[in-house]
Amino acid sequence: MNMSTFKFNNTTMAIPTTFRTSSSFPNLFLPFHYSTNISFPFCPRLPLSLSSSSFSFSSMASSSQVFAAKNAVDDVDIIQRIQSHQEKAVRLPAVEEIRTVLANSTRGALSTFSYKYDGYPSGSMVDFACDADGSPILAVSSLAVHTKDLLANPKCSLLIAKDPEDRTDLVITLHGDAATVAQGDVEAIRSIYLAKHPNAFWVDFGDFQFLRIQPKVVRYVSGVATALLGSGEFSSKDYSAAKVDPISLFSKPVASHMNKDHQEDTKLIVEHSTTIPVESAYILDLDHLGFNVKASYLGKTYKLRIPFPRPAADRKDVKTLIVEMLQAAKSNRN
Repeated sequence: MNMSTFKFNNTTMAIPTTFRTSSSFPNLFLPFHYSTNISFPFCPRLPLSLSSSSFSFSSMASSSQVFAAKNAVDDVDIIQRIQSHQEKAVRLPAVEEIRTVLANSTRGALSTFSYKYDGYPSGSMVDFACDADGSPILAVSSLAVHTKDLLANPKCSLLIAKDPEDRTDLVITLHGDAATVAQGDVEAIRSIYLAKHPNAFWVDFGDFQFLRIQPKVVRYVSGVATALLGSGEFSSKDYSAAKVDPISLFSKPVASHMNKDHQEDTKLIVEHSTTIPVESAYILDLDHLGFNVKASYLGKTYKLRIPFPRPAADRKDVKTLIVEMLQAAKSNRN
């Protein structure tokens, strides 16, 4: 190691200027730029008078590159941890998850064949509610363009995005034929629709009617946000036979309560389950096998599946399981 001296505010100081790249100090000076001359990115503009020409300051770029490389390594590590955890995280069978998401959805994009423009595709945003068989129910006005399209050609599709703000999340497309609800079923269908849309007073207007989309095939595709769900399709028989998860019916109030009053508890549970030191965790929804969260870490957002230790029997049992998970997380922390 060579030493150089310089004067700063009438004080003479000695600093190392050159280091040998020997095996004796393989990582001693990381993360600084390591070569025959060491750099000092933390003091770029000192008014120095150096006695050795071998000393030099590097620009801030070298340290930025090091930190960028470190962040890249951190990202890879976090992604690997997430993948490892999510592969083992228990979730609903795909057909049940699709059926459950549709049952809890209320708005989608309806595609029809245009009556006015010679069969060209036409699109509309519509409210809907699923009946007991999973068939979407629409309340449509005779004045609406899509109503005229469907009465001329019943073939259509309904697209639902689980999270419209996240293009990597689950998207479902239900293909089917629209048919007018039989008069004898109108009252029951009206109750189903108003349970999802309690302010839809217009359904009783004279120019409105209910249409049911009878599924032919249900397709789905998802990205990293839903981990292993991937993509696929189901026949109308398989789709209709699938059950809506019973705990999902309480998803909104439970998630709302946890997010409002127990955010720190949720964060601890997520950290314990995933081993990732998340900065925040927000419950999105839940079912009898676990819950989905949106978690942040180092300025990035991840959607994670957090499984329960065992299936939840009812709403009360969900509370019991969350308390158990929190106690385990606190015990592990201590």
